[in-house]
Amino acid sequence: MCCSWRARGPEVASPLLHPQLAGCRRVFLQAYELPVRIGIHDFERHGPQRLLIDVDLFVPLAASTPRHDRLDEVVDYDFIRTVIAERVAQGHVGLQETLCDDIAARMLAHPQVRAVRVSTRKPDVYPDCAAVGVEVFHLKELLA
Repeated sequence: MCCSWRARGPEVASPLLHPQLAGCRRVFLQAYELPVRIGIHDFERHGPQRLLIDVDLFVPLAASTPRHDRLDEVVDYDFIRTVIAERVAQGHVGLQETLCDDIAARMLAHPQVRAVRVSTRKPDVYPDCAAVGVEVFHLKELLA
């Protein structure tokens, strides 16, 4: 189980300030660009659209501080890219919200990940803005 937070505007406090994230390392992937079959409109069903995906993973320092400078001691960036690519390969998805939630759930299933932030944005929807998108934040509930 996890608690969720969805961005609603600038007046909402950042989930990155959550006290359970103290002592975590942020591992991130920014602007991962993929052609994705996404959208609910008829014109969006004819082919893939350019989608940019950002992921932040929050991993406790105890689970992400290498002692021997080896990759198997940390959460690997390849994990993030592989999870996204596998989800996108499953086929058309209607909503960015659905895709964000699916990716977040898969990231949060990693035993070392305490929290995840996923955002997606379509940069080619409107000519008068940089992008339209969605962001979600999920935090594992810690056992007492």
